[in-house]
Amino acid sequence: MKDSFDFDNLMITESFEDDAEFIPLLSQDDEEQINAEDTPEELPLLPLRNTVLFPGVVIPITVGRDKSIKLIKDAHKGNKTLGVVSQKNGNIEDPQEGDLNSVGTVAYILKMLRMPDGNTTVIIQGKKRFKVKEITQKDPYLRAKIEAFDQQEKPSGKSFNALVSSIKDLASQIIEQSPTIPTEATFAIKNIESPTFLINFIASNMKADVDTKQSLLETPELIERATSLLEHLTKELQLLELKNDIQSKVRTDLDQQQREYFLNQQIKQIQEELGGDPQQQEVEDFKKKAKKKKWPKAVGERFDKELQKFQRLNPQAAEYSVQLNYLETLIELPWGELTKDNFDLKRAQKVLDKDHFGLEKVKERIIEYLAVLKLKGDMKSPILCLYGPPGVGKTSLGKSVAEALGRKYVRMSLGGVRDEAEIRGHRKTYIGAMPGRVVQNIKKASSSNPVFVLDEVDKLGNSHQGDPSSALLEVLDPEQNETFYDNFLELDYDLSKILFIATANSLSTIQPALRDRMEIIEINGYTVEEKIEIANKHLLPKLLKNHGLKKTHLKLSKPVIEKIITDYTRESGVRLLEKKIAKVVRNRAKQVVMEEELSEQITLEDLTKILGPGHSKDKYQGNDVAGVVTGLAWTSVGGDILFIESSLSKGKGKLTLTGNLGDVMKESAVIALAYLKAHSDMIGLKPEIFDKWDVHIHVPEGATPKDGPSAGITMLTALASAFTQRKVKSNIAMTGEITLRGRVLAVGGIKEKILAAKRAEIKEIILSVENKKDIEEINPKYLKGLKFHYVESMMEVIDLALTNQKVKDAMKVA
Repeated sequence: MKDSFDFDNLMITESFEDDAEFIPLLSQDDEEQINAEDTPEELPLLPLRNTVLFPGVVIPITVGRDKSIKLIKDAHKGNKTLGVVSQKNGNIEDPQEGDLNSVGTVAYILKMLRMPDGNTTVIIQGKKRFKVKEITQKDPYLRAKIEAFDQQEKPSGKSFNALVSSIKDLASQIIEQSPTIPTEATFAIKNIESPTFLINFIASNMKADVDTKQSLLETPELIERATSLLEHLTKELQLLELKNDIQSKVRTDLDQQQREYFLNQQIKQIQEELGGDPQQQEVEDFKKKAKKKKWPKAVGERFDKELQKFQRLNPQAAEYSVQLNYLETLIELPWGELTKDNFDLKRAQKVLDKDHFGLEKVKERIIEYLAVLKLKGDMKSPILCLYGPPGVGKTSLGKSVAEALGRKYVRMSLGGVRDEAEIRGHRKTYIGAMPGRVVQNIKKASSSNPVFVLDEVDKLGNSHQGDPSSALLEVLDPEQNETFYDNFLELDYDLSKILFIATANSLSTIQPALRDRMEIIEINGYTVEEKIEIANKHLLPKLLKNHGLKKTHLKLSKPVIEKIITDYTRESGVRLLEKKIAKVVRNRAKQVVMEEELSEQITLEDLTKILGPGHSKDKYQGNDVAGVVTGLAWTSVGGDILFIESSLSKGKGKLTLTGNLGDVMKESAVIALAYLKAHSDMIGLKPEIFDKWDVHIHVPEGATPKDGPSAGITMLTALASAFTQRKVKSNIAMTGEITLRGRVLAVGGIKEKILAAKRAEIKEIILSVENKKDIEEINPKYLKGLKFHYVESMMEVIDLALTNQKVKDAMKVA
């Protein structure tokens, strides 16, 4: 279908021939000559798909169908006359009698051209109208008997002349208004003398569908045909004027943004021509994915609403990327998609034991959870918090738990996070807005029930941007997290099926409300025996594999591993141990590559060459000096022993404390001295003695900060020993907090302290009776060789710790 009048049909020039041929418009004489010609009784029929040929009009036709090419060639060789009829449906490839209109036009072939692309183009001119009577031939092309379909006598008079003049004027106005028709077409219209040809010419070139043009061709009376043509031209002119008026108004108000939109619409049209609009393709992809989602009804409705909004957005608009990101997040989140749990408890136990040695409490809790889940079928997941020193396997345990349960695993490090939006997401009003890291990690896991490790939960910060630990309250509350609200999603998401495992090195920095929501499982440091097992079963095989060595290249005996642990590491976990073994493995790798002679086993002498001299262990230092007592301390890398030294000098009762002590530890020293003064008669001292001697308490390794209440009984024992000059019992250590009333209170970190005492070859340990429960939880094999004394009061400590024997060269304190 043409956009409007086709001026190219007025003049056809064969530019590829030297003698260009000009085909003039039909004159009055030519029309009379055509009307005088007889209509043939039978003609071959050429079906046209999308145009109608009117009498007198010259049009070019590209012929593509085999039947039509055969017809044209035969006609061109003969009298060059054929019948042209339009198809009722242009999509039919091989039209039969019922597919053709009954009224057509006798045509004469003016020229047949072979085009450069191989197609055949014929230039034909309409002669007279005819009506098909019957089809006489179907192959190789259609032939039919026809009869003339002539109009009645040519009308005349003022009314007809006015009608023709109106048609001319309207046609001229359309040519002037339309930007696609050259203005020269107006001259052609004005130079046409014959009213009949004028009507046929304009009808042939006007913007109308095939059915409308066919209707005009089939109208027998010229006045009726002219009236119908005038109506159509009037409508066309009105539409054109309206379109131009709208364009004029838009052009007046066109600013930069509108100009960009207009250009984008053009780009969109070009993209559609080249193979589709990218935005539309995005929309179709979203719709396909949405059909497969099992999300709640509210989410589905929200998605449809946001998708409609997305379709209306200009791709160059700032909010386009935010909307696209929002839809992608909604579609990629695993709404209601759960992985199936593996309820084989024995297998789960094997997986946990294979990857981690020890950690019995955690493993037992996971197996209990799995057992309850198997019985009940559905339950809210617990929120576990693994608390302990670095390097004991808290973070890596999450992977093992995920494997044991058959779930997906994701980890989110919270160290240094100080923006509440990191947890809850940003609101969509911001450019570059994105969901919180909780939702992002769930999207990454592609499951709504993964094992989710919240690493370093004790190292959350806070700032003017909000407190992320407060935002975590909703995430880690089993009563609330089934409707977790992310600011970016603006929808509730169910987190209740997720097994959250938080890790922390210290509970003191965790917000109390957050700590209350978690089930705290303490993971203590490993004993030397446990570390030897871990090194043999896990660390050495992993390091050999990572360094490209075989098991036959290197073996480490238990004494060698024990020496590495005791002389080269000082930690509760196994991180430094892994680094030291890695150094040994690298040394062996170098020997293998350099083809040096080597033995499978590493000896203790080899170890010293590879790692250098080790540090000496903290060991018990004897009881020859009064006022020196061995205490037990907890550090971030495990337990340790420390020595409380006290000395007396002539003075006025001044107390001096050194050794980089914290406030709590200083207070413990003050309490110890105050208690000793108040109960001096119980250890055989006169009250006035304290006013004659200055007391100095020192804790060695002054560069290391020390604090906490657990050295209370050690300080009191040291002061009692200094004032009485009595020996402290050999190979004894102690830990406990004291009060002014002389009570001994429980302290923490007992397992680490016990392990430190064992490393230092301590034989007896004094503890508060309230710490007895902590000792009972420790594996008995680690307590072998240790004797425990449980006390309630300070006088019991002094009776147990001090002997009646004076030290050598005892001072006379009186």
